[in-house]
Parts: sequence; structure tokens; C-alpha cells
Amino acid sequence: MSNTLTHTRPVAVETEGPGKPRRRKPAVLRLDGTINRTQGLVLSLAGFALILLIWAAVSAAGVMNEALLPSPAGVVGRLGEQLANGEIWGDIGVSFMRIIAAFLLAAVMAIPLGILMARIRFFEALLVPLSEFIRYMPVVAFVPLSIVWFGAEESQKLFIIWMGTFFALVLMVVDDVRRVPRELVEIGRTFGMSDSRVLRRIVWRGALPGIWDSLRLAMGWCWTWLLVSEVVAASSGLGYRINLAKRYLDTELIIGYIIVLGLLGLIIDQLLRLAGKRLFKYLGKGRS
Repeated sequence: MSNTLTHTRPVAVETEGPGKPRRRKPAVLRLDGTINRTQGLVLSLAGFALILLIWAAVSAAGVMNEALLPSPAGVVGRLGEQLANGEIWGDIGVSFMRIIAAFLLAAVMAIPLGILMARIRFFEALLVPLSEFIRYMPVVAFVPLSIVWFGAEESQKLFIIWMGTFFALVLMVVDDVRRVPRELVEIGRTFGMSDSRVLRRIVWRGALPGIWDSLRLAMGWCWTWLLVSEVVAASSGLGYRINLAKRYLDTELIIGYIIVLGLLGLIIDQLLRLAGKRLFKYLGKGRS
């Protein structure tokens, strides 16, 4: 009969105190834990509901004058009036077209320039310091100049949105492209690929997921600068309607249109997020 030594791996037991086992936190509360789709949806809706309840409670308690902070019901009713008369649809359409035009212009310019600035030293030295310099200039300070240059035309709104988006976006593209491992570029050169092929086949494809995320952020900036451009010099659009409502202290309409802006931005961001998940399935489930 032979003696057999059995080695077992020690099991770590979390304890709260002497002899007391510690309860494991739910996965959703643990550091880098997991969450399923249903839990995520419920918690997201709960966050919105919490803000709505606080708003309703403050309004009902009369903490602020109702003319300054209307109730949620009052805001919903005012938005219902705008939906019924069709005014809000025209405002959304005008603002959306401005957003898309300025966003596409910024993206079409920023992506190729960012790639060149990240990988070709001539463009890096020529354009990166200039872009960083302009990025720190307050865009709001250019609003009076834009009115002098373009008047109250559509080009004035597009210029403000473009300027608030382009210079930050091009620098983000530079960072995205620089994250492509240099080893991949060297492999391409080993196989005799030209610089243009390396940029197209390796650098562009490797940086594309990061560039897509940068575009999502840039779309959010566009909504911010849209409001700035429309509040100052416009005769249509969501920002114009907010500015008009301010003159008559129509806070129900102001808050209602602010909520509409947030919802539109959220919808577009989620559509871009879903499109990114489909385009970059190969990155796995870790992509947000």
C-alpha cells in the first residue's frame, strides 16, 4: 500500500471579522464587475426617474417661484403645444441640418489631416502646435467676429460649430493614430509596402475604432456650439426658440427645448455607439 500525497489549492475565504465569512458583493457593485442588459436598462431609467422625482418634489414644495422653475407637468404640456402646432419639428429640422453639415465638414477635414500629422514629421511640426494654439482660444470670442465676417447667414452658424469641433477633433485623431503599434508599420515596410499603402492598409484600419469614438465625442460638441450660434444670431432653430422664450420668461418652453436637445443628442450618440459595435465586432464585448 503506497502513501499518496494529494495537493489541494488553498481556498481564500473573505471574512468580515474573526470567523465571520464576508458576503460577496453583487457583480454589478464590484470593481470592474459585470452587468447584464436588463440591469443596465433598469438602472439607466432609474437615474432619469430620480432626477424627475427631485424636480417634481422641489416644484411641489414651492422652493422656487413657479415662473422660474415650472413643474414637469407644465413643461410636458408646453412641449405638447409645440408638437401640436408643428413649430418644434421645423426647429429640430433646421438645427439638425446645421449639426450634420458642420460635423461632416469637421470630420472630412480632421481625419486625413490627423493621420498625416501623426505619422509624417513635416505635418506634425507644421500643424500640431498651430492646432493646439487655436484649440485653447475660446470659440465664444469668435461669435462677434463671425457675425462681422458672415452676417446672420447659415455660414456663420456652420463656422462656429466647425471651429468648436475641428481643432479638438484633429488632435484626438492624432492621438488615435499614434496608438497604432509601430511594430505593425515596420511589418508592412518589411513586406515592401509603400508609405501610402502603410497609411491606408495598416495605420487607417488600426486607428479606425479610436477615431470612431472621437467622432462620437465630436458630435456632442456640435450640439453645444449649435446652441451658442443659434442663441446669438439666428431666426430659426432650437437655440433661437430658447432665446425667444427667454424674452417672455417662458421657462416651460426653455426647459422643454433643453430636454429635447439632450434627447436628440442621446439618441444620435446611441446610434453611433451601436454602429460602432457592429463595425468593430472583432474587438469583442469590452467595447463600450
